[in-house]
Amino acid sequence: MTHSDRIAIVLAAGSGTRMKSSQPKVLHKVAHRPMIAHVLAAAQNSGLGTRILVIGPDMDEVLNAAHNIPGETRAVIQTERRGTGHAVMTARQALDGHEGAVFVLYGDSPLLRAQTLDAMASGLDSADIAVLGYRPPDPAGLGRMICDDDGQLLEIVEHKDANEAQREIGFCFSGMIAFSTARQLDLLDQLTTDNVQGEFYLTGIVQIAKKAGLRIAAVECVPDDVMGVNSCAELAEAEAMMQCRLRARAMEQGVTMADPNSVFFAYDTVLGVDVVLEPGIFFGPGVTIGDGVHIRAFSHLENARIDAGAVVGPYARLRPGAKIGEGAKVGNFVEVKNADIGPGAKVSHLSYIGDADIGARANIGAGTITCNYDGINKWRTVVGEGAFIGSNSALVAPVRVGKGSFVASGSVVTADVQDDALVLARARQEVKPGWVSRFRARSEKLKVK
Repeated sequence: MTHSDRIAIVLAAGSGTRMKSSQPKVLHKVAHRPMIAHVLAAAQNSGLGTRILVIGPDMDEVLNAAHNIPGETRAVIQTERRGTGHAVMTARQALDGHEGAVFVLYGDSPLLRAQTLDAMASGLDSADIAVLGYRPPDPAGLGRMICDDDGQLLEIVEHKDANEAQREIGFCFSGMIAFSTARQLDLLDQLTTDNVQGEFYLTGIVQIAKKAGLRIAAVECVPDDVMGVNSCAELAEAEAMMQCRLRARAMEQGVTMADPNSVFFAYDTVLGVDVVLEPGIFFGPGVTIGDGVHIRAFSHLENARIDAGAVVGPYARLRPGAKIGEGAKVGNFVEVKNADIGPGAKVSHLSYIGDADIGARANIGAGTITCNYDGINKWRTVVGEGAFIGSNSALVAPVRVGKGSFVASGSVVTADVQDDALVLARARQEVKPGWVSRFRARSEKLKVK
């Protein structure tokens, strides 16, 4: 079977009622990515480049999230929620003449991996239908997969309809099925609502297919891959599982972490070789880390790039647009936003660098801030190569400090400074000897008795 012969139907009409949320369930995020996007990415990576989303009314934001994943997306609206079988029936109208394989997936399964879908595709090499099953620690409430002595799938029985013997079976239905041809979806027309819930169960397709003489393969995967999320508690479980995967992948790539469980990654964090991550680091989306970077404890990074050999933290915050050059240093309690810190530059402590370009080898003293906002607009600060900015200085943008210049400590710089110049922008120091003693004496006389 070629990749072009595959299409995915993704059921994503859940409203999030059990999550006590006004947001559609599949838009809740795991590792900073909507659950539906995780599922679609797995499908894309497995060659399922075309997908049909089954969504509820007024769920345009779900479709918008899908467009962030490469591939073609079509949407159908399920106006009535009458079970999983009914949802797939609704999707048939969007197949648009497709004759190849059809995979039925679920938008609330963020841990689904491409290799699991590949295993289902392999199951279709020797069968007409491949059904994905798993063995959870607690199968209560789940549909049981009933197999014969040869391991062939005979039927799937919903927990509420199962007898005691069937409930003892630990092999459970994941909800995911692959059909070798779209024509097999016509079997859905034989589904009935003769069950406890009065719905069209997709599970009924197995018995119908058996009667039609079709071969059905049972494909097993690990439980994590098909975990569905129906509550905020389960969302937290999925997040924990995803973080375990991301940490393991990072260490396999040579990243050193003293306390992996305290480091939180985004789905798209990119890490170079010989990276060292101290405890308590948080990665938002869009972070790229170069080779040999050392990120010290309790730093927060999002939409930032750190080039090779740089050191960040501890307690640093890199906001969107931060670019830290090769060998640069961003130290403790430094915040960087939409700023380019040049190679070898140092912003060692207690500074805010926003909307700025800091030249190579420049040194920014403690307490320095770029005053980038005038109450209406944002303006940019430029510090030249090798410049030295003294502690507790304020650079009022738009302003440019030339190459090799010195800004004296405590200065408020409001005009451009040429190259190789010293600028002092502060009041002249005045000393009045004996003033304190005289002040105290006067104050004692005026004290109210």
